Amino acid sequence: MILFLMAFYTYSSFYALRNSDKQNLKKVYIWQMIIIYLMHFIGFTVIYLNVENDTVILFYGVQVIYFIVTMGFSNIFYEKRVNKIVLNNMCMLLSVGFMILTRLSYTKAIRQFEILVFATIIYLIIPKLITLMKNLRKLTWVYCVTGLVLLLVVMIIGNVSYGAKLSIDLFGFSFQPSEIVKMLYVFFLGAFLYKECKFKHIIISAIFAGIHVLILVCSRDLGSALIFFVIYLTMIYIATGKAVLLFGGLLAGSGAAVIGYKLFSHVRVRVLAYTNPWSVIDNEGYQVTQSLFAIGTGGWLGLGLCNGKPNKIPVVEEDFVFSAIAEELGGFFALCLILLCMSTFMAFVKIASVQIDGFYKLTAIGLAVMYGFQNILTIGGAIKFIPSTGVTLPLVSYGGSSLLATMILFGIFQGINGVGGEMYEKIKKEHK
Repeated sequence: MILFLMAFYTYSSFYALRNSDKQNLKKVYIWQMIIIYLMHFIGFTVIYLNVENDTVILFYGVQVIYFIVTMGFSNIFYEKRVNKIVLNNMCMLLSVGFMILTRLSYTKAIRQFEILVFATIIYLIIPKLITLMKNLRKLTWVYCVTGLVLLLVVMIIGNVSYGAKLSIDLFGFSFQPSEIVKMLYVFFLGAFLYKECKFKHIIISAIFAGIHVLILVCSRDLGSALIFFVIYLTMIYIATGKAVLLFGGLLAGSGAAVIGYKLFSHVRVRVLAYTNPWSVIDNEGYQVTQSLFAIGTGGWLGLGLCNGKPNKIPVVEEDFVFSAIAEELGGFFALCLILLCMSTFMAFVKIASVQIDGFYKLTAIGLAVMYGFQNILTIGGAIKFIPSTGVTLPLVSYGGSSLLATMILFGIFQGINGVGGEMYEKIKKEHK
């Protein structure tokens, strides 16, 4: 039943992207909401029947209230300005995330939900701030300096996790600033490049982009460094339209990857685990091989929630949650999840493509690429398509910083969608 619901929802998300009939779309969005609630109910019913813990029912009820309030407030606050496909996809991804996290670690699921409540308040406020703040494009160096300071703080006093300095302790929580800096970085590039992109702009932006990446490399946060690099290449290509910059950047990136392999031992470990995990199955390749075993064991239909052994995979709630989903809910469900992430990326690109304002268009493209590439890194690492980078699956994996940043990201897109609508209506009135 869960497989059927997920497949139907995924199909509807692509249907909504290519359909412009408002009456049709209204029906689609209603059906999507019904599917979200129904799949969420079935998932938690299965979990409860397996664990027989009454607090799971309470946790489920609180989540239902959360979805009702979030969807309701989004529609009340922003009326016609809310992008329903972005909102519904966000709720569906959260629903899948909480089903699998509750099954894997009830304690971590509770902690994740606490952070989600705070993150959702910010998500609801951000679109209004974007609409009201008309000078966002003028804060170019504020974005840049703030981002660099945060990265430097982590490099100097950050906590070491899996060989990299990733986080700092803040009010009893472990906070990963690079998740927020990614968005500041995109806003910096958007504000710097949207008006004109001459040779001097390319050089200056490359210098500051390079400083961001260099600090991350010094902190050994190479997954984030790769995301920053790809964001820059994409945005500079969109701003200039010059393919030579894109190919030149890829060539330089390949050279940097070789240097990184020689400099950092944990990079060599991950490459070894990627190229031949079976030769080091008891050591460096253990995580990857367990991930592949889990995906293979689940087959197309899955073993069912609570019937697999996903906890054999180290750090399964964070880096390899996709493998846990594939094992228990099946390869077909996992494929639908990939397509759902893809439809969300396409929704972001669609919002960017209709923007009249160059700043919002370029910034939205950068943010969309950030989201899409993060999905590629996470899922690609889990299925051994690429070496594991330690990047989490947005809205699904456990991780407070990632969850907060992704909710902010979705709020930004709702805000940009609203600003774009206002500009379109203003131009329409002027031409009447």
